Amino acid sequence: MTRRFRQVDVFTAVPLLGNPVAVVLDADGLEDDALQTFARWTNLSETTFVLAPGDAEADYRVRIFTPSRELPFAGHPTLGTCHAWLQAGGRPRDEREIVQECGAGLIRIRRGPERLAFAAPPLIRSGAVERELVERIAGMLGVAREAIVDSQWVDNGPGWVAVLLEDAEAVLSVEPRQPVGIDLGVVGLYPPGHELAIEVRAFDINVEDPVTGSLNASVAGWLLANGRLEAPYVASQGTAIGRRGRVHVSTDADGTIWVGGQSITCVEGEVRL
Repeated sequence: MTRRFRQVDVFTAVPLLGNPVAVVLDADGLEDDALQTFARWTNLSETTFVLAPGDAEADYRVRIFTPSRELPFAGHPTLGTCHAWLQAGGRPRDEREIVQECGAGLIRIRRGPERLAFAAPPLIRSGAVERELVERIAGMLGVAREAIVDSQWVDNGPGWVAVLLEDAEAVLSVEPRQPVGIDLGVVGLYPPGHELAIEVRAFDINVEDPVTGSLNASVAGWLLANGRLEAPYVASQGTAIGRRGRVHVSTDADGTIWVGGQSITCVEGEVRL
């Protein structure tokens, strides 16, 4: 059976410089093994499958898979899936806000004139990082322990722990000595007055992820709360691996953090599943 398919580049206005996600529309009726097998075959960081919602408040349901496991939530797949769903004719109940159902619950997505933005989900783990783990992270990254200015658990689903280095240049200079083996975010601030606020790098177990919505969402909560950043701001990610990701972060009066970016469909067609 053929099913509609899109491959979407997320967090970029220029094709091939963001983070791609594979999106299978009309995925109802597929077994879990088929979903995982297809995600393994695409070999992208995430592949998503759009299904009919189970919650009456949702516009659609999505399941998010890496080549090896299912995730309850991920940021760039959320925006890429919503982009593909709307492009394929999806009609939300509210033209201004789409509601996505996923393993992490209901995710609100705002529809702006230039980009979509999702409301950051709550953390499932926060707080100080164990001293031994910080020391191990320094060794993995090939930096002195003193180079890590601050650290925090910022897990909103994938398992993120984040470390803050002295500045953006220090982040771009990192050359890991070994596979990090954990979901690790490395961040550093640009100087005041720069068009960008922060440089972000994400190491997902063994590889560097080009642009990461979930990490940017949780890092925003951490650094806004401790006063190191002020919203709205633009984060850069992917620079070290030849991408040009741009993540737009803003907040509402009630403290809701919105993480947005542009998306571009690069591949459109059908797949046999």
